[in-house]
Parts: sequence; structure tokens; C-alpha cells
Amino acid sequence: MSDTLNLPAETRERAGKGASRDLRRSGRVPAVVYGGNEEPLTIHVEEKELRRQLGTGHFFNSIVEVEVGGKKLRTLPKDVAFHPVSDRPLHVDFLRLSKDSKVHVNVPVVFINEEKSPGLKKGAVLNIVHHSLDLICDADKIPDEISIDVSGLEIGDSIHIGNITLPAGTADGSHEQDLTIATIVAPSALKSDEGDNETPAEA
Repeated sequence: MSDTLNLPAETRERAGKGASRDLRRSGRVPAVVYGGNEEPLTIHVEEKELRRQLGTGHFFNSIVEVEVGGKKLRTLPKDVAFHPVSDRPLHVDFLRLSKDSKVHVNVPVVFINEEKSPGLKKGAVLNIVHHSLDLICDADKIPDEISIDVSGLEIGDSIHIGNITLPAGTADGSHEQDLTIATIVAPSALKSDEGDNETPAEA
């Protein structure tokens, strides 16, 4: 799984829109840590460091240790609100994790061995229906990605979540029966050629 990220924070003494605006002007981002059968903790973090961690590409699939008041809180980022124009982060929600927490995460999908797919060799296209999977897993065992092997797949074949061996302790969280992840489809040019070949016979 992704490395644990560390994010220094300070408690917020004032709440409300005015206080949040003041924090943002000073380069800070308001945030809250909730869950774990404890009261929500209102904090603020440095915008520059938050942006850096968002830029890693795996912020939402990483355990983030929020360090506040000399204590480290194990959390999972759940939501970041962005300004609609400037795209600046405006607010962050962190879910507090207990030792044996199960978490809902979206994990990216990576397809491997495309050169070993007969269908793709014939010019077919890998039509990706879901670029990530909704999974339930142990908080300390969040996979970086799910690799899907397309070896041997022909035109018309589909890849369903039931075809994939998920890591130990990980389960499908989509609640869709046998979710379709990708299909091997014939290119439009091939379909067009087939149609042209049928025209004389039909005439």
C-alpha cells in the first residue's frame, strides 16, 4: 500500500466562515477529524503541504497521520472541497481510524499483458468501464492499485470483478452484482469492413 503520510496541524480556536476566511488568507486550510466514537476535532493545516500531498496521486488511498498537539491521529482523507475557479483547497474532512478499522476506498485499476491478448492483437480496443474499484479493506492494507491481466482475451470478452482475485482482507464495495470493469471490443473500422462485405450478398 501507499506510504503513510504525515500532516502537521493546529487546532482551530474559532469556527465560522469569517474565521475560515482568515485562515485561508494566511495560507492555512480548515479541516475536521471525525469518527471513531469521538467528538469531531476542528483543525487547520498548511495549504502548501496539503497541495504537495494531494499531488502525490494517492492522497485518498493513504493513511494520513495528522499531528496535532503532540499527538498523531491515524486518519483517512474522505473529502477535499476546492474553490470552483482557483481550485484552491478550501476544507478537508479526515476520518479517524481505530486499530481494526475497515475503510471504503476507490483504488485505481491497471491492465497488464495487453500484448498477450489475441483480441487486442487483432486491432480490438480495450474499453475501460471503470478506471477504479470501490473496495472495502483493512485500513492498514489499502492497495496502491489492482492489476488486471488481459492475457488470452478475445474480441467480445468482458472482465468482471468476479474474475479478479482481490488482495487478502479486501472485498468489493460496489454492491453491483458482478460489476463489469472492461470489455474487448472490435474497432469501428473492422465493423465497417464486415458491413461492406455483406452488401453484395444482400443485393
